[in-house]
Amino acid sequence: MHTPPNSAVFPSLLLISLFCLPLFRPGSANFPLNQISGSTGNFTANSTYESNLRRLLSGNSEQVIKWDVLANKTPPATPSSLATRDSGPGKRELRTIVIATCLTALFSCSLLCLMCIKRQRRAGKAKLYSTRPTFAFDIDEVIKPWKSEESNSEFKLFDFVSVANSTNNFSIENKLGEGGFGPVYKGQLSDGLEIAVKRLSAHSGQGLLEFKNEVQLIAKLQHRNLVRLLGCCIQEEEKILVYEFMPNKSLDFFLFDQIRGALLEWQKRFTIIEGIAEGLLYLHKHSRLRVIHRDLKASNILLDCEMNPKISDFGLARIFSSNETQANTNRVVGTYGYMSPEYASEGLFSVKSDVFSFGVLLLEIVSGKRNAGCHQYGNHLNLLGYAWEVWKEGKWFELIDPLLHDSRETYEISRCIHVALMCVQENAADRPTMSDVIVMLSHDSMSLPDPKQPAYFNVRIMDEAEMASNFIVPITVNEITITDIEGR
Repeated sequence: MHTPPNSAVFPSLLLISLFCLPLFRPGSANFPLNQISGSTGNFTANSTYESNLRRLLSGNSEQVIKWDVLANKTPPATPSSLATRDSGPGKRELRTIVIATCLTALFSCSLLCLMCIKRQRRAGKAKLYSTRPTFAFDIDEVIKPWKSEESNSEFKLFDFVSVANSTNNFSIENKLGEGGFGPVYKGQLSDGLEIAVKRLSAHSGQGLLEFKNEVQLIAKLQHRNLVRLLGCCIQEEEKILVYEFMPNKSLDFFLFDQIRGALLEWQKRFTIIEGIAEGLLYLHKHSRLRVIHRDLKASNILLDCEMNPKISDFGLARIFSSNETQANTNRVVGTYGYMSPEYASEGLFSVKSDVFSFGVLLLEIVSGKRNAGCHQYGNHLNLLGYAWEVWKEGKWFELIDPLLHDSRETYEISRCIHVALMCVQENAADRPTMSDVIVMLSHDSMSLPDPKQPAYFNVRIMDEAEMASNFIVPITVNEITITDIEGR
């Protein structure tokens, strides 16, 4: 460990003081200077201490017996007069003053050194934290889109105290969940508005990138089927996102639960399907930016008080230019089971990547089952393979959630299964766009082409019980990306 330069000053001063203290003890002034030094040189009272010391060290034998105490000119002193003067009260007072002054100076220097050492150590720690990649970004760059949009929108820069107060100081009772970004809390502002607060984990490098991406991106997006970002808080090491609060949590909270799932009768499920499709179409085509979400899944679909869906979590989203149709990345991120095959294996993504994720989600809404998991779907290892098999055999009704068996809209359900299988086809070029999807879902009389074999139809997909977090095989040897499978 590197020792600060000032840390050596204190021991040095201590050694000097221990060496000099005998000179100030009673009677020490009776020592002739030549006895202290071991020299036989003579000294003059009219000379300075420095010149006398120089003569002492050079061995000058000039016969001078005068000595000037503290640079005051006095008559020549004899040994008897020196003894008399040393034993007087004035000399003792002078000696006391000199000792007290030296000790005070020594104590002050020691204290100053200790303060310098402590300050250097503190500065070293501050430098260590300031160089951490987790928070190394330009705040002005992050909030620039907010400033440019501020007059026409409602985002706000929150101060940390107000956010902490709204969540009861981030109490466990207010905690809604936790994901790769960090914990999420429910809060209530002073005006009574309920909010959801995402607090960036202190050592989450992935969370920081998502924070920047979401703040810069969502300022440009406004749609009834997208969750609304109210503002953010950037204060020292605190990085916080503030959203509108969704009282019914996320789609997976209802969909994969036998009791709560009963609340999702078919008409509500179909409304949710249409809302998700409209939100994706807005991202892909109608917003000012062309956005690929890249992490569409049930836990990222939030539900408001009327069970209307809102797509959330744009931390992994990417913006496409007007003439760009697909892109490539070495950093594959997302959730296994929802990722398109070309993206998972080659890092290629496009609007068709989101279409694939939508197809998986559509099958989950119809069946009430997760695509990822250790469940056996007949002779198949995942939901896609099972859906493909029962569709080919004309037994598509076996895929329907048992909670929906009393539903009369069987034709609409079968059409949703058909559209879903078209969305999860292995070749991206065979998949429809979200515009096509919405037309196919809303026009019952429109004939649909037969779907081709889906991707991953014979691959087992692990669930969160088998993985603490989702591990994606990287494109390059040194690139590893971990994303949490839970909703954020």
